[in-house]
Amino acid sequence: MKNLVILTGAGMSAESGISTFRDAGGLWDRYPVEQVATPEGYQRDPALVINFYNERRKQLLGVKPNRGHELLAELEKEYHVTVITQNIDDLHERAGSSHIIHLHGELTKVCSSRDPYNSRYIKELKPEEYEVKVGDKADDGSQLRPFIVWFGEAVPEIEKAILYVEKADVFVIIGTSLNVYPAAGLLHYVPREAGVYLIDPKPVETHTSRPIHIIQKGASEGVAELKSMLGIGR
Repeated sequence: MKNLVILTGAGMSAESGISTFRDAGGLWDRYPVEQVATPEGYQRDPALVINFYNERRKQLLGVKPNRGHELLAELEKEYHVTVITQNIDDLHERAGSSHIIHLHGELTKVCSSRDPYNSRYIKELKPEEYEVKVGDKADDGSQLRPFIVWFGEAVPEIEKAILYVEKADVFVIIGTSLNVYPAAGLLHYVPREAGVYLIDPKPVETHTSRPIHIIQKGASEGVAELKSMLGIGR
């Protein structure tokens, strides 16, 4: 089986009703990134940040994977599929994808404030635990914080992601502006002979001269078209 590697961003989950950050009316309009997505913002006002992610978790309970998520999971019948996502939701998992690399963390998990990437202190929350409070402690005694990679923090999973991208036979980009590094740089690791597809309703600057098949549609329609371009389901 060939290796299909998919990079997904906010546009992947937009059809499920999850607010994107960058579009007009998106989360960054209401919450400055410095307040809720940086280590400094967390140090300044932990309660604000903890509550912001509590609200994001509650939003997860009211949304479902869209057809695009489901179609990506179905591709596992034809390919070795790796989903590399910038999203912190769990919609790929719920749709049935089995190999997912979360570059920017996972909303359904919390970790130690002192040692965020120590696996001993990372905890998966059940839905009834989605309301984290100031004073809730990790096993090392520090405040439980969202298991999110904030701006200015290292991206521990990027090295693993690069290893999969370097072996891709097909590379697909869905719903990401390619503005946030290091994720945006993954395209540079795709083998020259691999086919590259980009699914997005809006134009995306790819910063590369290599040929890319553009599918100017949303995630669900776009992945359906990708399947026919790959000769699946004919």
